[in-house]
Amino acid sequence: MTVFPQCGTAKCLVVFKASLSFGFCVDLCSPLVIHTTCANRWCKMIMLPLTSAPPMENGDAEMATDDTWEQKGSEPSKAEEGMEEEEEVVPTPKVVPTQPNAPKKEHVNVVFIGHVDAGKSTIGGQIMYLTGMVDKRTLEKYEREAKEKNRETWYLSWALDTNQEERDKGKTVEVGRAYFETEEKHFTILDAPGHKSFVPNMIGGASQADLAVLVISARKGEFETGFEKGGQTREHAMLAKTAGVKHLIVLVNKMDDPTVNWSLERYEECKEKLVPFLKKVGFNPRKDVHFMPCSGLTGANLKEPAEYCPWYTGLPFIPHLDSLPNFSRSSDGPVRLPIVDKYKDMGTVILGKLESGSISKAQQLVMMPNRHTVELLSLLSDDVETDDAGPGENLKLRLKGIEEEEILPGFILCNAENLCHTGRTFDAQIVIIEHKSIICPGYNAVLHIHTCIEEVQITALICLVDKKTGDKSKTRPRFVKQDQVCIARLRTAGTICLETFKDFPQMGRFTLRDEGKTIAIGKVLKLVAEKD
Repeated sequence: MTVFPQCGTAKCLVVFKASLSFGFCVDLCSPLVIHTTCANRWCKMIMLPLTSAPPMENGDAEMATDDTWEQKGSEPSKAEEGMEEEEEVVPTPKVVPTQPNAPKKEHVNVVFIGHVDAGKSTIGGQIMYLTGMVDKRTLEKYEREAKEKNRETWYLSWALDTNQEERDKGKTVEVGRAYFETEEKHFTILDAPGHKSFVPNMIGGASQADLAVLVISARKGEFETGFEKGGQTREHAMLAKTAGVKHLIVLVNKMDDPTVNWSLERYEECKEKLVPFLKKVGFNPRKDVHFMPCSGLTGANLKEPAEYCPWYTGLPFIPHLDSLPNFSRSSDGPVRLPIVDKYKDMGTVILGKLESGSISKAQQLVMMPNRHTVELLSLLSDDVETDDAGPGENLKLRLKGIEEEEILPGFILCNAENLCHTGRTFDAQIVIIEHKSIICPGYNAVLHIHTCIEEVQITALICLVDKKTGDKSKTRPRFVKQDQVCIARLRTAGTICLETFKDFPQMGRFTLRDEGKTIAIGKVLKLVAEKD
């Protein structure tokens, strides 16, 4: 690195980095003054004040300047042409350093669900900002870009909606992932898509969650659209329950909207309509459901109490998450890791949530149903490398001994001593939620069980079950219709991994979908051996 004494302006120092063929210019008298228009052709604007740099050890000042420049990452060609453009801000997730002897924080996966435009991604982005996972400068950049596209209110959601299609349309497609920490817990945000076309993606997100946050819009007309038949508020709440989510937080968003203006009447109206439905789905409104008002755009009642609604006396959203009791998980159980996604990156990498058991680096595991023996080369828990992991953690694993093409979402990683069950035929209890006509043997649908999606056929109806008493009919029904409960035999197109609901609830719940609608939910009662 070469230091030039003056660039044409008095008391000005140009630092020129030969390897990059450009430099920057700083006023020596006042280090906060950055010369953006300068006589020297190497001059480049920088945004980082020199006074904020940490103290140098061994007086290595020249090395310090070099480090600062490396972090900025500007393009040499633009600087040489003299273009005065602000640098690209690359948001890097901040990882809170843990103390060597500190106990591991509990991992909690939170899925944000709800109708399109309820504000799920915006609330997720706001939480990341409030907990320091996204800095102010990155958000300001998003805000500028959103304004240029006349989408001012979307900028917070860009922290989670990272691909261009999602940003252009303002719709989440894939399940967005982010994480934040509080004093007590480590949370993973799963931002599920709200549009009905992407419900299969939403089911994949909900199957990894411990806790669901149902976001509803209090804006006049928006709540009604989401809650009416065909709206996603109903379907998402039902799917979350089917996926095994026990606790539900209902965030009544957009309370700052001019049509609402933090009105207690509107809040109570939304609550009164939702409670009977949530009860019908299977949630206990007293124990399992918690309502709270908020504004995702302003951040009111997410971290600090909102001054506009003195009528809400409970904790704000983030402190409420922190105060929830710990989830009971067995680290001694058999290893079960349903695979959500896979890709190639210097080997085979898989993503998934460890449902049970614990795993460690260099361990030998078996990939079911193909029975491939694999070795764990490395483990990343929420992008932080670790040597071992316990149940409830979202993991990224690099495997040895298997090719990426040989893995499909829905495969399960198990330990060799206790393999998961595989098969094609099983008996299950099914509740028909919504179907206009009757369902007979031979009916085909799409089965969603844990992270697996497979075509399935109802081969036989065994009996009807009385909803109130649980009594089973003595004769076989010829058909079932909406709101009836039955026990049926199902057969999948290919071999899948599954467990009975009694032995392993996370892998024994399923959903049946057809023509873009959820028609039934069910639980696996018995696995039927294949006839030779």
